[in-house]
Formats: sequence, C-alpha cells, structure tokens
Amino acid sequence: MSAEARLIELGIVLPEVRAPLASYVQYKICGNMLYLAGQGPRAPEGHLVAGKLGQDLSIEQGIAAARLCGLTVIATVRQALGSLDRVDQVVKMLCLVNATPDFTEHPTVANGMSDLMAEVFGERGRHARSAIGVPSLPHGMAIEIEGIFSIVG
Repeated sequence: MSAEARLIELGIVLPEVRAPLASYVQYKICGNMLYLAGQGPRAPEGHLVAGKLGQDLSIEQGIAAARLCGLTVIATVRQALGSLDRVDQVVKMLCLVNATPDFTEHPTVANGMSDLMAEVFGERGRHARSAIGVPSLPHGMAIEIEGIFSIVG
C-alpha cells in the first residue's frame, strides 16, 4: 500500500509545515537523498511541547512528543517531494531528547517516532536510529528529530 493511502487509512492528518526558526532550510535534496533539518513536537493547537524528560514530562508524554515530531517530519517530506510515495527508504533518524542527566529511556521515547514511520511507510519505514539525551533544546522543546530519506523519481 502506498504511504499516501496508508495516511488516509490510518486517519492521520499532517500538521502545517512552518517556516524555520532560524537561518536554515527545512530540507535539502542531494541526488537521491533527502536530508531534513531538526523538527520539534508541535501540538495540534500549534504550540511546541516543551519540558525535560525525567523532570517535567513522563516517558509516555515523551513518546507522544516524539510522535508529534514524526508527524512534522512526514509533513516536511511531503512538502519536499510532493508525495510520500517518492520515499524509497527511511534511512536514518536522529532523536534528541531534552532530558535530565539520570534519564536513560531515550530509545523508548524515540519509539514514538519510529513506530509512526513503520505505520506509514511499512517495511520502507524501518530505519537506523540514534536516540540521545541533551541538556537543552531550542525554545525548551522536549524532542527534536531529524532524518535522512532515499527517494525515487
């Protein structure tokens, strides 16, 4: 099944892709590769989900924030390519988790995004990934995710 059809089947509505917060572009296409800038977790109401895992946010809230990042990643991919069906593979994802020094569940939090990629892209959505904790992120957001995709056409 195509990724576009899968979105409809799952009832997923993608968020609006917003302009970058600083001096960069949201994506860059080089040959058959698409590179995305880091995307934050924007709630349906429009605000960034902020807070620190292990202090302000539970693991479940972190997973939900990572899924929100994943939705923005997918929306940005669609904007860059015109259709999600141009994605050959989700290659590599980097998940940065705003966390306390003693927080160790970064991979569990990142699964919120990884599971979404598999839901939408199927086997093509299974990817290599790094999930690391950082002491802060822009505007206090809880999660930031960037990605690399191979594309066709």
